[in-house]
Amino acid sequence: MGRNLAIGIDIGGTKVSGGVVTPEGEIIERARRSTPDRSKSPRIVEDTITDVVEELRARIGPEDTCEAVGIGAAGFVSADGATVVFAPHLSWRNEPLRDSLTHRMGMPVHVENDANAACWAEWRFGVARDESHVVMITLGTGIGGGLIDEGVLRRGKYGIAAEYGHMQVVPDGRRCECGNRGCWEQYASGNALVREARHMIEAGSPVAADLAERLAGAGGVLTGPLITEAAQDGDPTSRELLAEVGHWLGIGIANLAAALDPGLFIIGGGVSAAGDLLIAPARETFARRLTGRGYRPTAHAAALGNAAGLIGAADLARRAQAA
Repeated sequence: MGRNLAIGIDIGGTKVSGGVVTPEGEIIERARRSTPDRSKSPRIVEDTITDVVEELRARIGPEDTCEAVGIGAAGFVSADGATVVFAPHLSWRNEPLRDSLTHRMGMPVHVENDANAACWAEWRFGVARDESHVVMITLGTGIGGGLIDEGVLRRGKYGIAAEYGHMQVVPDGRRCECGNRGCWEQYASGNALVREARHMIEAGSPVAADLAERLAGAGGVLTGPLITEAAQDGDPTSRELLAEVGHWLGIGIANLAAALDPGLFIIGGGVSAAGDLLIAPARETFARRLTGRGYRPTAHAAALGNAAGLIGAADLARRAQAA
């Protein structure tokens, strides 16, 4: 008997990842492309998405059916799931992504914010399965977020709820790609981690010697994973940089706890691969800054890793078709 499959697509600031997902949340096929330069036409990004979907559809056996495609987009998605209103890390402004991709692919498409999709996946299949109130923080190029309230994914009136990365944490602070200053993601994201490491290397700081050597071996490309690898190998400067990001992460989740009172915080996204090098400092700051200290739980690492976004997007697309 065939399976009712769905395809999930996760669009980040640097990549488009796709997978064929079963109703149980298992990925049985994968494909990936680099995201074209963000200054290029949105059509080029759509071409990349279409290529990934076509590759995955070709791998689905004749006994199975593919019900829909779910898109997890790194941006503000309208409440009806039709339009990417604004994408800080891509050149999308009021982009009618759902209708455009539905026309090109000839099958139903559901568009969701990528962090919302990841939060949904963790609630359905991951670390938050037994929790009714969940806040998820995704740390990647920027910061995304999701909110589950009594088992319902909350999108807000305009579809832009849980954009925690653009809370202002430093008045008149660093300029953010969204156009404002002092946004949380300027201090607690992959971009923030890389920026601070680059400043130390370019200044010729002797404490950044290990990072500079690794950077030369990586062809001059400084990335979050490279810094995380150095930290895991014991480099004290890389550990300090991750701890600083963790400190800012703890400040933000303490503020969110005061506003939303969740039963569980989930920390996901690529930067969370640093594990306790990041999450332990976040928990320490969270405990110090939390209103009603010790009363509520702290943060937990996501269970599904970078796959959460595409798993959630696929599951939401399947559910939208069944509704």
